[in-house]
Amino acid sequence: MQIRTIQQTDNVSIATVIRSVLIEHNVPKVGTAYADVSLDSMFETYTAPRSCYFVVEKEGKIIGGAGISPLENEVATICELQKMYFLPEARGLGVGTAMMEKCLAFAQSVGFEKCYLETMPYMHAAQKLYLKYGFHYLDSPMGCTGHTSCPVWMLKEL
Repeated sequence: MQIRTIQQTDNVSIATVIRSVLIEHNVPKVGTAYADVSLDSMFETYTAPRSCYFVVEKEGKIIGGAGISPLENEVATICELQKMYFLPEARGLGVGTAMMEKCLAFAQSVGFEKCYLETMPYMHAAQKLYLKYGFHYLDSPMGCTGHTSCPVWMLKEL
């Protein structure tokens, strides 16, 4: 397996992965990443300044990904960990840990001081990973992500 920066040819594959994982977890299609306009143009979305999306590739197949981007409608020192999803075949292999390290290192390298994320309450494995990396729970959302159906908010000092 390798973690690499997204390429334009990955757009369809990563959108399929993300939608598949969201359906698997019965995540609402409205108010979550499922409805994001950017989902079908991830390469183009993450060419914005201080943004990067990484994909996990195994034997030529995209099996997951995650990205960092400035948190919309927030101070410039806060980024958001975005669209971190993995197919079942990628889970339990340390891919989440490797991806978290890659994303947080990128965030620090471009000058972010805090990292925000949103998730669903029943995504326990994800929350366990976030807590391991020093994220803590917030009482209310930050920024303007449009993910009104994601009721768990977390923040980490970088």
